[in-house]
Amino acid sequence: MSEFTTPYMAYAEIWPIIVVLGAGIIGLALEAFLPRGSRFLPQVAVAALGLVAALVGTVYVGANLDEVADRDAQGVIGGAGSVVVDGPTVFLWGLVLVFAGLGLLLFAERRLEQGVSAFAGQAAALPGTEAEKRTQGLEHTEIYPLMMFAVGGMLLFPASGDLLTMFVALEVLSLPLYLMTGLARRRRLLSQEAALKYFLLGAFSSGFFLYGIALTYGFAGSMDLAAIDVAVRSDLGNRGLMLMGLAMLAVGLLFKVGAAPFQAWTPDVYQGAPTAVTAFMAACTKIAAFGALLRLFYVAFGAERWTWMPVLGGVAALTMLVGVLMAIVQTDVKRMLAWSAVAHTGFLLTGVIGVQSPTELADGQVTSLQAVMFYLATYGFATVGAFAVVMLVRDASGEATGMDRWVGLGRRSPLVAGVFSLFLLSMAGIPLTAGFTGKWSVFVVAMSAGMWPVVLVAILASVLGVFFYVRQIKIMFFSAPTEASASVVTPSPLVVTVITVGVIGTLALGLVPGPVLDLASHAGQFIR
Repeated sequence: MSEFTTPYMAYAEIWPIIVVLGAGIIGLALEAFLPRGSRFLPQVAVAALGLVAALVGTVYVGANLDEVADRDAQGVIGGAGSVVVDGPTVFLWGLVLVFAGLGLLLFAERRLEQGVSAFAGQAAALPGTEAEKRTQGLEHTEIYPLMMFAVGGMLLFPASGDLLTMFVALEVLSLPLYLMTGLARRRRLLSQEAALKYFLLGAFSSGFFLYGIALTYGFAGSMDLAAIDVAVRSDLGNRGLMLMGLAMLAVGLLFKVGAAPFQAWTPDVYQGAPTAVTAFMAACTKIAAFGALLRLFYVAFGAERWTWMPVLGGVAALTMLVGVLMAIVQTDVKRMLAWSAVAHTGFLLTGVIGVQSPTELADGQVTSLQAVMFYLATYGFATVGAFAVVMLVRDASGEATGMDRWVGLGRRSPLVAGVFSLFLLSMAGIPLTAGFTGKWSVFVVAMSAGMWPVVLVAILASVLGVFFYVRQIKIMFFSAPTEASASVVTPSPLVVTVITVGVIGTLALGLVPGPVLDLASHAGQFIR
């Protein structure tokens, strides 16, 4: 009879996840025991302290990773292989926590809604009913523990060492987002519709992913990513089962990142959700989902790269074209940014199909993993900053997201319009912005892998994308204001901080990308 060995849990390395989830639990206790009128400040404080402590812990773990790493590997495997803390994991954790912190500042904004937050007082109250009227001035502070649980799932997602843990992380990050999407104080029906659509979209994603887990387990006899890699390299008899499992897993993750043709309802979710929630999930969810996708393809199915690379290349090309073509015909700023996010998913996938091994590259050239991580950083700053600006353009009905309401904004509020233009130019990939450096990095690694047809499509999509970004700038600066034009409200220090950080990040990563690229390079590769 074999003796049971207690698995090494690596608590010292995963404590950023524990801190974030612990803050979520404390938030639930505050909801249960504090009077409703006095919950706001404690909830914000607990969430902020949790994110700051987790970020400090992430920096500490990253700085000491070499000292505690397993032999011949730059990282730690804990929980009997269920959690892997390596360089890329720590880098992605840092990005998630930074953008979650910026999202928290937008969540806590109260000046724009006359002393209350942008979230409905009671999510279940139907628009126009007495229940809604009774809760109009109340705070929906449950949003903060929901956010912390979502962040906890986002941290676990790219750190998952087996498929079952990855599925649990997917559900932990997704379920709070479904609820948060339906909490908009204004346009309640649109917000509730977005929440339902997001739930259905997520259900499809989870279903495909779970079916893929079952097929992959049938092929490899294990859900551990390292064991799957061994089976892929040695077991040629069940190749059909392996390919079906890989296809289902890929579809599940492509749903989550918003790739075509799995992007259905993504723009509806972006438009209907509270803008603070849109900013948070647009940046953080994409970072976590791409982290999981990279670990799955590079660790578990790295030996089959020449099988899945052409398929992902086709998905990337389709995603870029669908994103830019649909963005061109939009008349709503949030929907335009949503389709822009779909296009950026295609650019990120272009980086995924690049060269993975440093030995195949020239000295000083980044790998596809490092290029994608850098692109995620550039994308996050521009995205969070852009949605923070959207929160400021308002009329009597709340946020004015119709493009006709932004006419002449540059003449009324040149600073706000100029900042928004900077974010748009970065998304377009204009030189001297972070977006240009990010696109250049993913294009180079894709070309090094011989995927030049996808790079040509990416360049075409970038050229087409310039049209709708510049069109928005033209609307703001080169059109005279009309009676229908909205105005810019005075932001609180919270929103100003978010926009300022977004501007600094966008400019710094465009003008001086070296430090972050070096940080991504130092992160190394995934361990098995």
